[in-house]
Amino acid sequence: MQPVLSRLEPFFSPRIWGQRSLAPWYPGKINLKEPLGEAWLTAFESRVANGPFAGKSLQESWHAMPAEWRGARHASVAEFPVLIKFIFPNDKLSIQVHPNDAYAAKHEQQAGGRGKTEMWHMVCAQHGAEIMFGLQPGVNKQGFLRALAAGTVEKLLVHLPVETGDTYFVPAGTQHAIGPGMVICEIQEYSDLTYRVYDYGRVDSSGKPRELHIDKALEVTNFRGGVGGKIEPLALHSPDAKKYLLAACEYFATERWDCNRTTPIESDPQEFQLFVILEGAGAFYDADQVYPYRSGEAWFLPANLPTTLLQPDGASSVLRVTVPDTQALRRQLRNQGFEDPAISRVVIGAV
Repeated sequence: MQPVLSRLEPFFSPRIWGQRSLAPWYPGKINLKEPLGEAWLTAFESRVANGPFAGKSLQESWHAMPAEWRGARHASVAEFPVLIKFIFPNDKLSIQVHPNDAYAAKHEQQAGGRGKTEMWHMVCAQHGAEIMFGLQPGVNKQGFLRALAAGTVEKLLVHLPVETGDTYFVPAGTQHAIGPGMVICEIQEYSDLTYRVYDYGRVDSSGKPRELHIDKALEVTNFRGGVGGKIEPLALHSPDAKKYLLAACEYFATERWDCNRTTPIESDPQEFQLFVILEGAGAFYDADQVYPYRSGEAWFLPANLPTTLLQPDGASSVLRVTVPDTQALRRQLRNQGFEDPAISRVVIGAV
């Protein structure tokens, strides 16, 4: 089977805190009857728009595609490993925390058994937009419970202003919440395990409060602090586009490419690639086909795809996402002349 660059149709998820218009990213999603909060670009349910798997879900396609499409490192991986979303908050998300793999494997097998480590890239942010990220120094479990009972738990989290282009790494165990006034591209381990601890007294469309998971949340919360937070991008060497490594860990590696000219995309037989279009329009070119793209789209590039060209109409900003071997990534960056302190700033784990 010949490898084909494939566009993935987003799967839209209603959320109580979402938007009733997702324009300009999705011009067809306006004047919505219920708010949409997330566009899952690589959901199991996402449909493939073209090629031999056109009309099939990403999950079905992953199971059926040749090992050469997945890449040698992922040939035996049972399920698609990385979830990419756009998040469109019109209100604050709940204060929440995610478990790590060990906890999920022990307690959440029915939900997939995988934890949730993620990163956020701020596609756009209005003046004054902020996130809550991590607990204030000195907060312990008893103090957290008292604040929950008093309705003052927001004061225990660190409030951070955000700007367009910021990147945050969010390890499992980190209490956090996203505020309104921004659009985020979230790249994460494929998991939907979220433990809510505070939801501002909101109720759903049937008048019921959303479920909280306080006991589990307290079990997985890292009260000691640790890795995570804002990451300054690592500028990569490239003659064609401005390329930056935003963040990398064992679950994902994300680069941002700002392109205003033809840029080659080299394949790697070890790994597939995903491209997310943040801004702009243009086309991908391979030896035989032209694939027009626009903002809001996600594209799957098989590991054995020949060199492809990205040709923007004017200027485009895209994210390139892979599931890396972090030790190999570190070696590659060292060979390109980067020093270990600079590498460790963006590559988390596998020293």
